[in-house]
Amino acid sequence: MSGGSSVLGMAEIDMLPTDRIRALLREFDDPQHLERPADFDLETSRNCFARLVSALEERFGPSCSSGLGQDASFYGVSEVRANTTGLGRPLRVTMSNFGSYFVTARMVAGEEVPSGEAGLTEEFVTWLDGVCTAAGCTFVPYELLREPYDGPSVLLAAGDVEVAAVLVAAGSAEAEEDDEELGKSDWRDRYFEYM
Repeated sequence: MSGGSSVLGMAEIDMLPTDRIRALLREFDDPQHLERPADFDLETSRNCFARLVSALEERFGPSCSSGLGQDASFYGVSEVRANTTGLGRPLRVTMSNFGSYFVTARMVAGEEVPSGEAGLTEEFVTWLDGVCTAAGCTFVPYELLREPYDGPSVLLAAGDVEVAAVLVAAGSAEAEEDDEELGKSDWRDRYFEYM
């Protein structure tokens, strides 16, 4: 990536305050509409995603590849190859169907490398936040999406608890120590995953 090289520090970036972003995540969470909001507008979504992809292609050139989601709460994903990011890892930028539109970015994990915002430069996040603002989107830092989901929607992870309980009761499986992690979701599961 071009520009600054300081590692992301949310307090240093001029974007919406984290409390306001959290409030928006809760505001747009509609348990009756998991894949897209009731007032979803395909043309507006298509145009917004096209502007986002265009900005990424302008910055990174032909190393970007983009695709649309299906049966998902996200509209589309654009990926940038590792050799173009300048950080040695691929970059993934995703636009949700919700929030007029939530956008997040993260470095794609490799072997023994954690995934997430680690490695995104302050300059890139500031640039992407500006692109999002110009396109009518809201940039959501990945670390906020990793916070435990406490909204009203029933997400797929909730079914894991039921399946595990049935398997244990039927004698097909034994309870495991990490079973307390079953059924736990985060905000990424709500707005940027397959439903």
